[in-house]
Amino acid sequence: MTEERLPDGTRRGLAQAMERAWQRLARPGTWWTGAERLAIVAETRQADACVLCQTRKEALSPNHVEGRHDSLGILDEAVVEAIHRIRTDAGRVSSGWLKGLLEQGLEDTHYIELVGVVSTLSALDAVDLTMGHQQRALPEPVAGKPKRHRPSGAQMGLGWLPTLNPDGLTPQEPDFFSKYGDYNVQKAMSLVPDEVMGFFDLDTELYFYERELPQRAEQEAGRAITPMQIEMIAARAASLNGCHY
Repeated sequence: MTEERLPDGTRRGLAQAMERAWQRLARPGTWWTGAERLAIVAETRQADACVLCQTRKEALSPNHVEGRHDSLGILDEAVVEAIHRIRTDAGRVSSGWLKGLLEQGLEDTHYIELVGVVSTLSALDAVDLTMGHQQRALPEPVAGKPKRHRPSGAQMGLGWLPTLNPDGLTPQEPDFFSKYGDYNVQKAMSLVPDEVMGFFDLDTELYFYERELPQRAEQEAGRAITPMQIEMIAARAASLNGCHY
């Protein structure tokens, strides 16, 4: 069954997921306020015009190039560094680089939520660009305080920062494993469970539910391209972006 499409050809389910993601960027998160999350969004776009980032991208190692980012001057330098590197050269982040950010005072929880915000904005802007749409104006920030909940079951083991396993979830956290899968890609941001829920609400419309991959060929028959073609595009995009996963 073919999914309903909007006049510009966008699937209605994707358009709705994109709108939810835009609104979520403006709301208080787990560790950042709505205004702070939108400041991260604005700085993410600013990174595309940063001369330091462009020079580092062309260098054999980003560590060989020193300087200051062309930032908006709103966020702390460690936060700006995190945003710019993730936006422009994510394939070469390292444990040493992350350790340096943490030593400058950036909390691991705040970093994970920042990764989610930058990744979400990058996906939204990329879709609008490929569809020939104008870059969206940012929404107004939603007032309120962050939840500030750190999962008690998060432990070191998977990567550079604590993550959750399904058996580490408590009733205080949403069960994103049951909904989206328990692969490493879902675990990566699990120190901030709400960010996993928000990111994969969009990702499953851009891609599909990974835990159901064997059954998706028939269910995705209404899409313009097949699951095999989606996988080919995903693999190529991952290679170009330096995604080691």
